[in-house]
Amino acid sequence: MREETRERGRPFQGIGINILFLGLVSFFTDISTEMVYPIIPLYLMSALGATPVLVGVIEGVAESLASLLKVFSGYASDRFQRKKAIAFAGYAAGIFYKLALLFAGSWSGILLARVIDRAGKGIRTAPRDVLVSESAGEGSLGKAFGLHKMLDMSGAALGILATYFLLRRATEHDYKLLFTVSLIPAVLGLCMFIFIKQAKISASKSREPFWQNIRQVDAQLRLYLLVVFLFTLGNSSNAFLILKAKAAGFDDISVILLYFLYNITASALSMPLGRLSDKIGRKRLLVLGYLLFSACYLAFALAGGPAPMIAAFALYGVFTAMITGVERAYVAEIAPPALKGTLLGLQSTLAGIALLPASVIAGALWNALGPAAPFLFGAGLSFAAAMLLMFFMKGPKNFQSRSGKYGMQ
Repeated sequence: MREETRERGRPFQGIGINILFLGLVSFFTDISTEMVYPIIPLYLMSALGATPVLVGVIEGVAESLASLLKVFSGYASDRFQRKKAIAFAGYAAGIFYKLALLFAGSWSGILLARVIDRAGKGIRTAPRDVLVSESAGEGSLGKAFGLHKMLDMSGAALGILATYFLLRRATEHDYKLLFTVSLIPAVLGLCMFIFIKQAKISASKSREPFWQNIRQVDAQLRLYLLVVFLFTLGNSSNAFLILKAKAAGFDDISVILLYFLYNITASALSMPLGRLSDKIGRKRLLVLGYLLFSACYLAFALAGGPAPMIAAFALYGVFTAMITGVERAYVAEIAPPALKGTLLGLQSTLAGIALLPASVIAGALWNALGPAAPFLFGAGLSFAAAMLLMFFMKGPKNFQSRSGKYGMQ
């Protein structure tokens, strides 16, 4: 009892300085990214005449093409041990993303910009997550990823809030002004790398390609990656949440406030839920998260007025806090040490590959059956993923929580 009391009194115990500055990198980068992301589907449809199907194709192509880089980036992190340099290169792509948006004059230009942005995310995600996992104290992996996600989502919320006020003051929704201003926090994020340290580890002499090393992966982890792929098939781009809010009667500016609600909710809950996963195990939280997503997408499907839509966005924030950091902590703790970056990248790659058919299917269902259809489809797949996780996944034998039970039981 005394130990639990001390733990509650020291919520940042086990959090290294590296994690704080990695979180600040994401904080400033997400201010920059989310200043423009919520208005991309609005910009495509109102200024460039795109349809929901085209929005889905653009988001799906950008996510899927860029996701292929994630596993190779993770493999390069394991192979050459240059995690900080690789992560820096990925974050630097955000500068080129905003410049591409400034010069885009058609939907193809927006597609190019989105590919640059997602490619940067594909490059940086795995090495950054390895740096977070290596900087976490014993028994604090969920807390470390939770803190990083909290700062990440806090930056996203601030970016959205900045967009809201800028759009209210701008004449005729001056999107180009937003693209320009968003460059400032992107540069500040890169400056945080000055304070991030990486232990000097010699590069591995092994030159086997990553697909041969993946044969070492535990069958349970392979099953989990399959569950992630299935779940993501129903988890289409967040652009469809924004379009659904517009279909429910919200204007462009009020939609941005809904997206702010989602991000601030996820930010507030990410660290507490990460800490909870350290205590009760990852599997319980992941199953609850997938079930919550199913309920959330049902809410989006049925929401026809302001109050249900507000509740759905808040619920979606709870789901994000419950899943994102916990998924990474789970993969990081059970992956073989020499393959940690590769497997963190592989998880993101599989999820990204699934986003192309997910977004295209969502756009097609929207056009054919109406705005509720893609959300009903996603709710069903999420429920199936939760059942697979609940009944077929076992706890890893190489990890024990403080309670003495296996972390995934």
